Parts: sequence; structure tokens; C-alpha cells
Amino acid sequence: MKLSEGVETSIHCCAVLAGLEEQQTISGTDLADFHGVSASYLLKHLKKLVAANVLESVPGPAGGFRLARPADQITFLDIVLAVEGRAPAFRCSEIRRRGPSPLPDKAFPKPCGINAAMLKAERAWRDQLQATRLSDAVADHMTNSDAAVVQRGCAFIEAARRPRQSPEA
Repeated sequence: MKLSEGVETSIHCCAVLAGLEEQQTISGTDLADFHGVSASYLLKHLKKLVAANVLESVPGPAGGFRLARPADQITFLDIVLAVEGRAPAFRCSEIRRRGPSPLPDKAFPKPCGINAAMLKAERAWRDQLQATRLSDAVADHMTNSDAAVVQRGCAFIEAARRPRQSPEA
């Protein structure tokens, strides 16, 4: 199975946004620059994350993106499904029923064994992603990454974060 690059980018952006203090945001353009991707490409995925209630989009000159809920309440599955959609990765088209000598439907009383095996594997994969919280990945990164990598991320957050505008502004 191959996931789109949007999944990787989206998880990394969510991890960066997990480093913000409450009410702060980072612009989509700044996130795109930091990750070396085009802003239009990234914004497409950030909008999907907003629609899935993983991120919030704050309008205005001091606006940007932030997590919609705490990082310990966001799983990798939430992010993957927001970007890739909820459809199963494997979709059985029942090719066993086609070909030069097709048989009647009654010859296939049992579900396709290949489909059953693939769906079982996908359930296990989704269960693992559901068990992986964004907060755990961030904590692992902070503990186990090279200090220069952590410092680079912290410096980016410090430079790019935007305080939320007051309602009167």
C-alpha cells in the first residue's frame, strides 16, 4: 500500500502545531516553507484536516492553523483518514467472477478469501494507527531526535507562531 505524500506532510505539520501554546497559530505558507513543499499543495491538505476537525483555521492577518483539540486526542488514523479518505485501501472487484468462462453467482456462496484477508490486514493497520497518538510521536521525537533537529523545529515555532487576534481587533 502506498499513501500519498500528503499524509507524511500532514502528520509533520500537525506535530509542529502541537508545539504551539494555546490560541497561537502558524500560517500555511510558513508551514510549507519549513517542510519544503508548495503552499498550494499543503493548503489542500490543511483544509482536509480542518474539515475533519484535526486542525482549526483562524482567519485574518494574525491567523493561521492550530490543532483543533489536544495532541493526545489526535491519532495518526485521524490524520490519515482526513487526507486519504475513509474508503478501504483494498477494494475487491470480484474478478474471480469474470473471465472467459464466468460462473453463475451461486458458484460463489462464500465471500472472497482474498478480500477477507486484505480487510483483516487493513483493520490491524488501522487499529495500530488509532493507537498512535500525535502527542506520543512528538514526545518520542523530542526525546530521541538529534538535538539540532529539535532545536531547528523549536526555532521555527518561535519565529513563525502568531498570537491570536483579540475579537475587538
